[in-house]
Amino acid sequence: MVERPYVLLSCGMSIDGYVDDATDERLLLSNDADFDRVDAVRAGCDAILVGAGTIRQDNPRLLVRSAQRRRARVADGHEPTPVKVTVTSSCGLDAAAQFFTAGDVDKLVYCASPAVDEAHKLLGHVATVIDGGEPVDLHRVAADLHSRGVRKLMVEGGGTMHTQFLSAGLADELQLVVAPFFVGDSRAPRFVYDGAFPWGPQRRATLAEVRQIGDVVLLRYALSDRFPAT
Repeated sequence: MVERPYVLLSCGMSIDGYVDDATDERLLLSNDADFDRVDAVRAGCDAILVGAGTIRQDNPRLLVRSAQRRRARVADGHEPTPVKVTVTSSCGLDAAAQFFTAGDVDKLVYCASPAVDEAHKLLGHVATVIDGGEPVDLHRVAADLHSRGVRKLMVEGGGTMHTQFLSAGLADELQLVVAPFFVGDSRAPRFVYDGAFPWGPQRRATLAEVRQIGDVVLLRYALSDRFPAT
């Protein structure tokens, strides 16, 4: 069996399952206490992965915010913030995006085979470009990450990445935060899209924890037998 990292999916959504609205402004789905919780989860991971669409839409920094947590990582022999990872089929990414410019940490770009040469030209000076197959094979990505020392991977979106990791059976844990409002607009992006998921009416996911955090609720699901026993 090919070794891979423990994969934790993290997402915030509205009551009706949307992760954003249809406007150009980013929709805040959580609160300060939960943002701090997510920061702590990030600090406990070896790498953070987002899709190329999330980089284009949200321009995330993907850094550990807490100085104390960064110091603790360094004291444990790690970089201050986890490795940053993205997956792209076309490599339509801007080298000036904060994913590439923020933080003195490795950035990995898994690219579809036909776009690898172009990706090296566009991003080779700011990231390590890796052939991910055609189309990009997340099993291959996960195995390569493991070979690079990544033992715990946090997937922060977007919906395409969540859908692909879940439908491929590569997710071990889901941390889903529900915000107390509706978006009500089918043009907005969702937590997941159509897919053949391993969990359905005949195989329910295991709800491992429910926690209220201010006005949001965290639902933590165990999706594999790799989920840590409590």
